[in-house]
Amino acid sequence: MLRGTTAINLDAKGRLTMPMSYRELVTVDGESKLVVTIDIKRSCLMLYPLAQWKPIEDKLSHLSDFDPQEATIKNLILGNANDCEMDKNGRILLPAPLRTHANLEKKLMLIGKVNKFELWSQDNWDAQVQADLALAKSIDFSQSSRLKELAL
Repeated sequence: MLRGTTAINLDAKGRLTMPMSYRELVTVDGESKLVVTIDIKRSCLMLYPLAQWKPIEDKLSHLSDFDPQEATIKNLILGNANDCEMDKNGRILLPAPLRTHANLEKKLMLIGKVNKFELWSQDNWDAQVQADLALAKSIDFSQSSRLKELAL
């Protein structure tokens, strides 16, 4: 399970170094392959271990190329999907267009989200956390059976 928030850096070549605690989790049969793509609603990237990406890709492949909404989602997510391989030092090269989409510069935040990571610029992540906290304060947990079940 991928969880937690980790501050990391992007080097001058556009590479990030995966924290040691995650390297084993994204390695299957000795290969550390990941797929990175854009988040279509927020300025961040989604980074999937290959085994977690395959079911997503399968669902996307069943979307229609003739329905404009489905085709748009398919184009954006699959069209921006890039295979990345973690090298022996745990580095992953992020394609320049994806770095631009998420405004990634030196300081990054790697967020574990169960089956994937989100990759944010530190500034965008800080702003997102503040927005999420403000929204959370306005949520009436008793109005949602799913949220009520959390009993936090």
